[in-house]
Amino acid sequence: MSGPLEGIRILDLSWVLSGPFATMILSDLGAEVIKIERLEVGDIARGNGPFVKGLSSYFLSLNRGKRSVTLNLASEQGKDIFLKLVEHVDVVVQNFTPGTMEKLGLSYETLKQRNPKIIYAACSGSGQTGPYATKLAFDVIVQAMGGIMSITGEPGGPPIRPGASIGDIAAGLFLCIAILACLQERHVSGQGQMIDISMLDCQVAIQENAFVRYLNTGVVPQALGTRHPVFTPFQVFPTKDGYIAIAMMGGVRDQWPLYCAIIGHLELIDDERFQTGWLRTQNYEVLEPILNEAMKTKTTQEWLEELEQAEIPCGPVNTIDKVAADPQIQAREMIIDVHHPKAGSFKVTNTPIKLSRTPSKLERASPDLGEHTKEVLGELLGMAEPDLLELKNRGVI
Repeated sequence: MSGPLEGIRILDLSWVLSGPFATMILSDLGAEVIKIERLEVGDIARGNGPFVKGLSSYFLSLNRGKRSVTLNLASEQGKDIFLKLVEHVDVVVQNFTPGTMEKLGLSYETLKQRNPKIIYAACSGSGQTGPYATKLAFDVIVQAMGGIMSITGEPGGPPIRPGASIGDIAAGLFLCIAILACLQERHVSGQGQMIDISMLDCQVAIQENAFVRYLNTGVVPQALGTRHPVFTPFQVFPTKDGYIAIAMMGGVRDQWPLYCAIIGHLELIDDERFQTGWLRTQNYEVLEPILNEAMKTKTTQEWLEELEQAEIPCGPVNTIDKVAADPQIQAREMIIDVHHPKAGSFKVTNTPIKLSRTPSKLERASPDLGEHTKEVLGELLGMAEPDLLELKNRGVI
């Protein structure tokens, strides 16, 4: 069976991370993604290292399964070809600075005239409106402006960027969700619409708890290391040979007494300062040194065995190599091989979306620049080889 989005065709003008991440998900789910790239240069991510077998690993990780078409949108013929392609697709995706597509004469209003059903998805640093609309923004800037750096790191330390590109990735996820929602709505209305995703908005959205706490208490959230702002213990502890994460949220079964017994501190069970997760959080400065010293007495594996037997949620702090080799990750086929016709086989992360009837099947690696130009223009616009050769000679494709 093909993926659930079979029959959906997307023109992807996006570059680097946020947009390509969204269209990668859609491609994984079976959509046909046609990546429109600049002549000779293409997506600048093609130049990002490290390079493996001559290919950018950065570009490879985001563009598997897509088709690449080179097109000079600064030329009148290039714009004309693009508008003709718009008539044959469901979605156009771009993540340029607001105003860029308008300057090219390819605004949503223009595209809508050619295809009223088109879903036009725009993702940018701050969105299409507001005082920051034209401000240049990349992942680290959006993370800084959005506040997530201020609550990441150790208490009293400098702002820290999370180890993943949360600014781009969150925006890509919301962009993908919005596209799927609009495709569903189109079944009812028969019309397309414009999507406006702001990376900065997305940072606010994913920090819902931090903002709700501030807005309703007036207390500004701060960096807490690996701690949770409400529940304790809910963090990473040092062990004799590494680190372990432990999470206790209370609920129907209070595991605090059991945990105290396991770590050899029965005196903590009846201490009034530590009776609930919230009280333990409020008295954390007293409690933390006791827990830290207790957890250092055994290895991570020894604690895992004891805590898991008592059904206390816990897990090791793994490095990336250990995650890749983890039996659970392997059982879920989260690391797979894709094939490139010239460079051979590459390992990439698989989609986490598991479907029972229309599963994804990822086989192709990222495309070479312009690899499918003639193929796509021939299929969709009926262009013959002499026409394509003339366009190439004119610097259009």
